Amino acid sequence: MSASDKTGAIANSTKASAVDAFLDKAKAVPAVAARRGRLVFALDATMSRQPTWDLALSLQGKMFDVAASLGGLDVQLCYFRGFAECKASRFVSGGEGLADLMSRIDVRGGTTQIQKVLHHVRGEAKALPVGALIFVGDACEEYLDDLKPIAGELGLLGVKAFMFQEGRDADVKHAFQTLARLTGGAYAAFDASAPAKLAGLMKAAAAYAAGGRAALEREAKSEHDAAHLLSQMK
Repeated sequence: MSASDKTGAIANSTKASAVDAFLDKAKAVPAVAARRGRLVFALDATMSRQPTWDLALSLQGKMFDVAASLGGLDVQLCYFRGFAECKASRFVSGGEGLADLMSRIDVRGGTTQIQKVLHHVRGEAKALPVGALIFVGDACEEYLDDLKPIAGELGLLGVKAFMFQEGRDADVKHAFQTLARLTGGAYAAFDASAPAKLAGLMKAAAAYAAGGRAALEREAKSEHDAAHLLSQMK
């Protein structure tokens, strides 16, 4: 082997050693944890909502349990009541403290403020990704045409709205279905006298927020409510 060949071999060996050393270091670096899912849990807290408010309070733990099994979820409570009050908590891990917060909020008379909820979620989603909005209510007293553009923006931001209606009012159904469709989300109705229905819907939506469509598809294999939501989603 010539001197030049020997020099080249040594250089190549040095480069290979450097690459191996780099790869070894790379393997030793802890993997960066994936960003936890974020969910806005929004509720109508006007006077007619007391039974469903209490129901949602009692069922929220089930929603967090399914999310925890998928890697966890950061949840924010958003609610409106009265004629101008629409507030949101900070995002909390696994819903920690939300049950206590909900227990201290009383319902009050007033009109729906769904537009404010949608505006709020849009702002949150622009700051950091929000996987899903769960909205539970029984009325929509606003002009649907005012709500549709914001819902469309949420869809572009990747926020799926899961609109859950208590009761069977046809106009409310149309409004909730439209908002869900514009975001690529899903709609369902439930009866407050049958809590298992709302529990199943909330669990399915939380599964989507925590683990995406794949998680909802797994949930749908054994849960009828999850399958119903999945069948509507884009």
